[in-house]
Amino acid sequence: MKVIVPLAGKGTRLLPLTKRVPKPLVRVAGRPVMDYVMDAVQGLDVDELIVITGHLKDVVERYIVEQYDIKATFVEQKTLDGTAGAINLARPYVDAPVLIIFVDTVFEADLSLINRVDADGIIWVKEVEDYQRFGVIVTDAGGYMTRIVEKPSTPISRLANIGLQYVRDWKALFDGIAHVLQQPPGKGGEYYLTDAFQYMVDRGRRLLAAPVAGWYDCGKVDTLLETNQHLLEHGRARIPSGPRLRCTIVPPVYIEDGVSIQDATVGPNVSIEAGSVVTESTITNSILGRNVRVVRGTVKDSLVGDDQTIEGKVVQQSVMDAGETAPAR
Repeated sequence: MKVIVPLAGKGTRLLPLTKRVPKPLVRVAGRPVMDYVMDAVQGLDVDELIVITGHLKDVVERYIVEQYDIKATFVEQKTLDGTAGAINLARPYVDAPVLIIFVDTVFEADLSLINRVDADGIIWVKEVEDYQRFGVIVTDAGGYMTRIVEKPSTPISRLANIGLQYVRDWKALFDGIAHVLQQPPGKGGEYYLTDAFQYMVDRGRRLLAAPVAGWYDCGKVDTLLETNQHLLEHGRARIPSGPRLRCTIVPPVYIEDGVSIQDATVGPNVSIEAGSVVTESTITNSILGRNVRVVRGTVKDSLVGDDQTIEGKVVQQSVMDAGETAPAR
């Protein structure tokens, strides 16, 4: 099996941090989002990772080569023409079934279904309330896809496509992508991979819609912080031993060794990485990177990149990096 990972997007909803950090390498509960995704594919018979790069591609390539013990091929998406265009770039390297993973989410899915289900493919889904934000899947009585509709105005389905798909019939997938790329593009000049899935189903292929136990979005600030909270509540919480002067820790938190906290309140739902200093301050529901210095300040509902200084001010519902602060989007 090949694993295709599209990573070309710029992560604009996490600016200014994503000017410097590729979206899949933004850290949540002390680890890059991509690490959680790669954990999920361990144990599968993967012989190659095909990575579609773009924004900050050198940073992405270096990280993958250094961190993961897997053959990786990198292909640059020079024109951001949508998900179908991205996956089409992998075509010369695919000669086996594919697992497609969009790595701006953390998911809890039973990937062993790949070896147990007699279908042409599997699309993992999560039932959502805000169905208008997603591509949703309509299924038959057996749970197989009949239609996929992008951002419907009426609740024809609440089963959101989460960006995790297995396609056994890879030839039919690329036939579908070729068909999509011959049509006029959709909104924003983009071609959608979901249209290729519809093409497959319309020609008799069977794609199972399989529910996930959990799906946690890391693409924008509020949902990234919700993912951080979930991970802290399910095994990633950490409070190092050692002296802390006149401080209050409100679990769950993830605090690395080498963090200095004095006369401060930290938590709940806070991650702070090594080298950071928090003095006479309050930190709640936020992620602070490495070597962050907060003195007589308040940080709430925010994402703070490495090497930032917050002194005598309030940072709330914001992203801060490289001396810039932007409101959360």
